[in-house]
This record gives sequence, structure tokens and C-alpha cells, in this order.
Amino acid sequence: MKNTEFYIDHDGIPLHAKLDFPDLSSPSGRYPLVIVIHGFTGHMEETHIRAVARTLNENGFASLRVEMYGHGASGGSFREHTLFKWLSGSLTVIDYARNLDFVTDLYLAGHSQGGLTVMLAGAMKEDVLKAIIPLSPAVTIPDGARQGLLLGNPFDPLHVPDFIRLADGRELGGNYARAAQLIYVEPAIRKFKKPVLVIHGDADESIPVDDAVRAAKLYDNVTIKIIPGDTHCYDHHLDQVTDEIIRFITNV
Repeated sequence: MKNTEFYIDHDGIPLHAKLDFPDLSSPSGRYPLVIVIHGFTGHMEETHIRAVARTLNENGFASLRVEMYGHGASGGSFREHTLFKWLSGSLTVIDYARNLDFVTDLYLAGHSQGGLTVMLAGAMKEDVLKAIIPLSPAVTIPDGARQGLLLGNPFDPLHVPDFIRLADGRELGGNYARAAQLIYVEPAIRKFKKPVLVIHGDADESIPVDDAVRAAKLYDNVTIKIIPGDTHCYDHHLDQVTDEIIRFITNV
């Protein structure tokens, strides 16, 4: 089969996607598929996202990388994106993927804000997913928004401003914080009973590893892998991350 680049329609918003097939063809023409979602300010061509997809392809899995609302080449503006919009978009992507005629088993993976999205969407689509893989999941975003701290940027949580200026100069609409304040990841975690792999670097500069581990331990069927000395985007030991993913996903 041929690798393809296209858009998935999400209620009028085009979500940029790339579908890559395994290096070796299956006699049946059918494959397990892993949806891979990037993180906040990220896109599908980041080194760690491409490495995950490439390793999956090398080991017999198809991969579907998708850029979420307001990111990469997808529709919507960065300023106006929220976790609600990402969650809704991820459900559309899952529905798209599950209806592809070549798909056997379906998995969901995501990094950072994408990892948080995976944890939420996994609970809503447990019946169609075989397992989920949150990578450096940004579980601190909702609690931070309730406390008035958004990725290191303080604001008044009781009087959310129209926009929050980020360290890189970009503006993020206040509705991002308002939506995040209403999200609680713990009920979603407890609802998902299928296998889960959580990977986190213990030198993560964005999301404290202890917060992710504490949340991950609420799962009934979880494997937690801590990468010593590694960062939020696995700048030092990306090979260990991909090895852990393949070890997990081939044994589910």
C-alpha cells in the first residue's frame, strides 16, 4: 500500500494527517494501526513523533500521525485552540481510523498535551481501542489552570484574561484556561481498563515526572517506564522510548 498525506474533516475543520504503512507488506493486506498525536505547540514532523511512527512501521504497524486544531497544517488558530477542541478532534480521528478497511487492532498514542488527550479520549473510546500510550502526558495542565498557572505563565484563575501571552511571544486565548479548569483526568483514568503504557523522562523540564507517575498509578493495567536523565521530548534517549513502545505493543 502507498503512504498518503491528506486531511480529515472535523466539522469543517481540516486536520492534517499522514498515514504510513509497514515496511513489509502483509499477505492479508491488513495491519494494526497506531494513531500518534503531537503536543502543545508541536506538529507531526517533530523528531520524537517521527521516530515513534518510523519504529512502528519497521515493526509491522501502520501509523496515522495527525496535527490537531490550530497546529501544524491543520485548520483553526493556535490562539483559539482548547483541550475540548483537541478532544473532540481526536474522537473524529479515532472514528475515521476504525472505519479503514485494512485496520485490525487500533491503538492511540500521544505526547504531552497529546498524551493528556489520549488519556481522556481513551476513556471515551475504550471499546474500539486495544491499548493507549501516553508519552510525557501533560497531566498538570488542568490543575495548573485551576490554580492560575498555565505552562509557567501565571494568571488570575477567577478572572481569566482574554488572552495569555506565552514565553515565546505567542498569545493563547483565555478560553483555553477556562476549558482546562473543567477537565479532571482521574475519572477518565479509572474508566479505562485496557493496557496502558506511560513513558516519562525523569529530567522533564515541562511536566514533573512525579505528577505523571502519580496519575498513571491510578490505572488498573499500566506499565510505567521512566527514562533516566531524559527530557520532555526525549532529547537524549529516544531509542529507549521507541524500544519500550515496541516491547509493549507487541505483547499486548
